[in-house]
Amino acid sequence: MFTGIITDQGRVLELQKRGDLRARIATHYDVDGIDIGASIACDGVCLTVIALGRDPENWFDVEISAETLGASNLGGWTVGHIANLERALKVGDELGGHIVSGHVDGTAEVVGIRDEGDSTRVTFRAPDDLARFIAPKGSVALNGTSLTVNEVDGTDFGINFIPHTKSETTWGQVKMGDVINLEIDTMARYVARLREYG
Repeated sequence: MFTGIITDQGRVLELQKRGDLRARIATHYDVDGIDIGASIACDGVCLTVIALGRDPENWFDVEISAETLGASNLGGWTVGHIANLERALKVGDELGGHIVSGHVDGTAEVVGIRDEGDSTRVTFRAPDDLARFIAPKGSVALNGTSLTVNEVDGTDFGINFIPHTKSETTWGQVKMGDVINLEIDTMARYVARLREYG
């Protein structure tokens, strides 16, 4: 489990197709504190660490299945791509965002960007089957970042990015047409399910 509070920005160093896609990601995390088999959310996708090293910088390897590539934007990764990273929660950690599983539901597209003072308002378009779970003042995880929805208009929804979020995550480089990993808030999913059978 994760919180959607990004703690590092990693850089894709290598990509290799070996049945699944294997990626090597440079990190500021101390690799001595990461175990093989640990989970790290990479752009919001929970991936398992399969190798570690520090030549010349700290890095970890993950394998990405075809199913994950089809459900997320990871198939568009290139060498040099910068990814939002978050280590898995430990018992006693502060829960600063919301509960995020790292199991991406699908992707959303950036369809609008405008500056509002020092902040930036970004409009996303969600797939029809996921849009019904998105509500004003509710939570979503976008590329692994826990965010509050400002407004919803059909399948479009808006998020306000403050300067801190833009500097500490990849959101400072967002562009029109970007495809973004979307994870629906688990609570919203359960509420919708209860309504179906209530």
